[in-house]
Amino acid sequence: MEHVPALDEDLKKTLGPATAKVLAEQLGLHTALDLLHHYPRRYAERGELTSLAELADQIDEHVTVVAQVADARILTFNGGRGKRLEVTITDGNGRLQLVFFGAGVHKPHKDLLPGTRAMFAGKVGMFNRKLQLSHPAYEPLSQDASDRDAATAFANQLIPIYPACAKLESWKIAKCVDAVLPSAQDAVDPLPPALRGGRGLVPLTEALLKIHRPGTKADIEDARQRLKWDEAFVLQVALARRRHADSQLPAVPRRPAPGGLLDAFDAKLPFTLTEGQQKVSKEIFDDLATSHPMHRLLQGEVGSGKTLVALRAMLAVVDSGGQAAMLAPTEVLAQQHHRSITEMMGELAEGGMLGGSDQGTKVVLLTGSMGMPARRRALLDLVTGEAGIVIGTHALIEDKVQFHDLGLVVVDEQHRFGVEQRDALRSKGKQPPHLLVMTATPIPRTVAMTVFGDLETSVLDQLPAGRSPIATHVVPSKDKPHFLARAWERVREEVGKGHQAYVVCPRIGDGEDDAKKKAAEEDGDKRPPLAVVEIAEQLTRGPLAGLSVEVLHGRMDPADKDDVMRRFAAGEVKVLVATTVIEVGVNVPNSTVMVIMDADRFGVSQLHQLRGRVGRGSAPGLCLLVSEMHEASPARARLAAVAATLDGFELSRIDLEQRREGDVLGQAQSGVRSSLRMLAVIEDEEVIAQAREEATRVVAEDPSLEHLPGLRTALDALLDTEREQYLEKG
Repeated sequence: MEHVPALDEDLKKTLGPATAKVLAEQLGLHTALDLLHHYPRRYAERGELTSLAELADQIDEHVTVVAQVADARILTFNGGRGKRLEVTITDGNGRLQLVFFGAGVHKPHKDLLPGTRAMFAGKVGMFNRKLQLSHPAYEPLSQDASDRDAATAFANQLIPIYPACAKLESWKIAKCVDAVLPSAQDAVDPLPPALRGGRGLVPLTEALLKIHRPGTKADIEDARQRLKWDEAFVLQVALARRRHADSQLPAVPRRPAPGGLLDAFDAKLPFTLTEGQQKVSKEIFDDLATSHPMHRLLQGEVGSGKTLVALRAMLAVVDSGGQAAMLAPTEVLAQQHHRSITEMMGELAEGGMLGGSDQGTKVVLLTGSMGMPARRRALLDLVTGEAGIVIGTHALIEDKVQFHDLGLVVVDEQHRFGVEQRDALRSKGKQPPHLLVMTATPIPRTVAMTVFGDLETSVLDQLPAGRSPIATHVVPSKDKPHFLARAWERVREEVGKGHQAYVVCPRIGDGEDDAKKKAAEEDGDKRPPLAVVEIAEQLTRGPLAGLSVEVLHGRMDPADKDDVMRRFAAGEVKVLVATTVIEVGVNVPNSTVMVIMDADRFGVSQLHQLRGRVGRGSAPGLCLLVSEMHEASPARARLAAVAATLDGFELSRIDLEQRREGDVLGQAQSGVRSSLRMLAVIEDEEVIAQAREEATRVVAEDPSLEHLPGLRTALDALLDTEREQYLEKG
């Protein structure tokens, strides 16, 4: 009897060490089950040819195409000593050239006669401004079937095209899949039978057979629906179990004391809270008053007043005798938060100090670059409880940092932190502290459900009264150089009115990694990205001569960074040329104009974040997106989308559709990404929402999944080590 590989069997046994090594190293596939979950990217039909017209967008990528040979000829060079075979293939829409050199020309010359149809795989390159595949692997699609029916079946067959690599073409992966496909019969079905039946989904074994070897397009659709449900449901069960476990943890209820610090702060606010701020604050205060830890994600548009909402939550906790810690991703941002919070609180931030308020508390800063004396003082204030509020970077997570009674952790810009980091800070409470996670990157609902599924969500989508609109324009510097000259005139005009400006560049322009980046890009035909140091110098000597221009970037000494930011905030520096260190949290209401150089090198959401740094006062904001890209390019379309709307949720949707989930979910959530093979978080909104409901119900009825062994097994298989840490901590 033929050997059927076990699902957890190493591929070496089934496929041999050489092939198994390539699958493991290049594609991360180690077992038969991994290979069964390596789904075809698309399907080619022998009867209709695959489009060559799309290859222009895939330079330097490995592709597989199905096409027919139009023409093949051998050319000689080097006085007849060298031979080159040029083959032109066509699919009726486009043409593509294949080239073979040297001794390797004879076999393809014999195989690839005009009229031959074949699958070709290789890396798309450009030579003499023409697309080509150099030395592609190929598999002729012969049509010598003996009888008519077999020939028809062959012509209509769907050929799976797998995500492949240089060392293993798609059809070789298909042969590997054939070897493990019999083991699909042993796949454990994670879906409860009632759920599967109720939703009309095919059994898992059938789905795996149909996705890899479909007979019809309907087979592919059945399989996709089923496999999407698996991914969505298993992930949502993992998140629902985390929510359930968190809801069982004890926490100290934190209620603000009447007439205490929060009331004193509210009384001195020079404005009233927006409706949104009041609503979100109520959700947070209701959570803080319960005896299990709050887990809330606060999403807010750039400038919607999230910091104020978070500060009021921190003051409520201090009122109740606890301490609050705010974790920021960069020193610039931690210093900025410390400055703006102490300014907002005034004498209330000087508790126990001369001139401080009796109701006040101490607000301390803790970062890695602080001098020892200041650091010791801060640590002492935390352990004694003298400081009610601490704002810091990763330095807060270190072992030596101890709290008197940590009641609330606020994490700013969650996508910059892994779950491990937020949990490390939470573990510093005597009992689990409440958790508030903030992000200014608007996250579509499904991404929030998928990535932050263990958190309840609040959204601040109103801008405070008095905030000005921001006008955004694309400046095509190559097509219309006079537009760029006009941009610098606009900067001068704004400075002339007493305002300030940001100029943002994608690169710093000094140090080793910049030199490497520059060299790498100069080898290609792309010029290196514009750099802070160089642009600042050009502006000082040229269009902005006479204005005080300073630079700010991540490799500067922290004291210098803080000094530049202070002088910019005070209005002494008129133009700040910076990298994206100013992307979040930097608040200088007097800044009215931002020029983003090489804007096409930034993501849509990032441009939206950057733009939010201007127009924070009463004067209108202006954002100029400078790009050399051609008007018809996808990059220019992205910039036009940013210029057309100020709605961050709309932009994050566009961003996600264009860049796919990987980039948007970010490194901190890479576990989620690795488990989603079939599910697309934007397109499959409905599946994710339904899976979340079903998962919540299943976990409420059976938290340990005792009666669902198949689901338990699938959870273990899907949560690799990284994801287990991601989900099980806390």
